[in-house]
Amino acid sequence: MKVLVATEKPFAAAAVEGIRKEVEAAGNELALLEKYTEKQQLLDAVADADALIIRSDKVDAEVLAAAKNLKIVVRAGAGYDNVDLEAATAHNVVAENTPGQNANAVAELVFGMLVFGVRNFFNGKAGTELMGKKLGILAFGNVGRNVARIAAGFGMEVYAYDAFCPASAIEAAGVKAVADQNELFKTCDIVSLHIPATAETRQSINYAMVNQMKKGGIVVNTARKEVINEPELIELMSEREDIKYLTDIMPDANEEFAKFEGRYFSTPKKMGAQTAEANINAGIAAAKQINAYFATGDTKYQVNK
Repeated sequence: MKVLVATEKPFAAAAVEGIRKEVEAAGNELALLEKYTEKQQLLDAVADADALIIRSDKVDAEVLAAAKNLKIVVRAGAGYDNVDLEAATAHNVVAENTPGQNANAVAELVFGMLVFGVRNFFNGKAGTELMGKKLGILAFGNVGRNVARIAAGFGMEVYAYDAFCPASAIEAAGVKAVADQNELFKTCDIVSLHIPATAETRQSINYAMVNQMKKGGIVVNTARKEVINEPELIELMSEREDIKYLTDIMPDANEEFAKFEGRYFSTPKKMGAQTAEANINAGIAAAKQINAYFATGDTKYQVNK
């Protein structure tokens, strides 16, 4: 079987080496398409691929139609909104992600940005501390659990809400479960977002939701840009000079947000999974999942139906 790694932004060399070892040890062939600049290059490369490993690369209906032999595509990372799941299903292609492999990297970034934010972006003026603050985690998956673990070390009070995770499971992790998303924003000094971009969550972090936060509230977004209602958050931050917004996904309205000097920060590009460890872990996990699929039909991490 031919396994294609197609990455506009390549894996680290150590990750590619690990992927190659996994793929070839199972008797499969590895092909690389790195730093491609045109979609046609991807369309040509997938033509004879049996399996595909991607990062943030888009696998849409056109790509799937061109991949006549494709049986499985694995997105190396937790999010998978760059894969057209309906089209994958229509072409009988299994789509998978690699949940948990980037979780610690994203969680550590949350606290890197938080320390930067509460210390006024290191501008020399007195800031505040995280110890004793109430941290709300919206979605208690792999990343959320790692955020809770690190928050405990900072001495924070940790709360969480997840529509799909029972309160009992949240409480079992030593975190206080709240009844709904509104209560999380009302209760906490800081809310860290870890929700996917779905029909229910897009634009859900809006004026009304964030305005429930106490004075000095901070929203941290390492999830998806689409969950933020940018015009409404800009309106709120214009009215409330105490609100801060920190993100590793540059908003479409970056120039508008940049006017809130000292209250807004965005990394130049998405940084959550940008560590050597996460890069290697996600890539090798993707290769192992493909090998398992070819060997036994294992679809444990399938995200389409």
